[in-house]
Amino acid sequence: MDSTGDLLMNAAKGLRRSHARVMAQWDVTLGQGRALRVVSTTPGVRISSVADVLGIAPRSATEVIDGLEARGLVSRAADPHDRRATSVLPTQEGLRVHRLIAEARERATVEYLSRLVPEDHEELRRLLGLLVHDEAQRAGSIAGHGR
Repeated sequence: MDSTGDLLMNAAKGLRRSHARVMAQWDVTLGQGRALRVVSTTPGVRISSVADVLGIAPRSATEVIDGLEARGLVSRAADPHDRRATSVLPTQEGLRVHRLIAEARERATVEYLSRLVPEDHEELRRLLGLLVHDEAQRAGSIAGHGR
C-alpha cells in the first residue's frame, strides 16, 4: 500500500503532467510558464527575484528568461532604481500567453479533480491549504531566525 506521501507525490505528478500538456500548446515549458507568471504579475521584476520566487539558481533563471525573451514573451530593461540591474517586463504577447495558459491550467485542474465529489474536493482544498500555510509559516520562521 502506498504511503500518504507517495499518494500525494503521485497526484502532484499527475497534475503536473496535465499542466505540461496544456503548456506545450504554446511551446512553453513548466519552468518558463512559472517564470512568465512571475514576470506577468510583477512587471519590472529582477531576474534574481524570479530565481528566489521559483526556488532556482539565478543562472537557471537567466536561462529561463533567455528562452522567454527569444520567444518574444518578455523583454529586459535597465532597472529604473539601479542602472547596474536588469528588470524583466512582459510583452503584450507574453501577457496574452500568460492569460491563456492560466485559463487552460485552471481547466486542466478542474478536469483532473473532477473525479472527486464536490465535498471531497473542498476537503482536499482545505487540507492542502493547511499544509501550504503551515509550510509558509515554517519557512518564514526559519528565514527570520537567522537575522
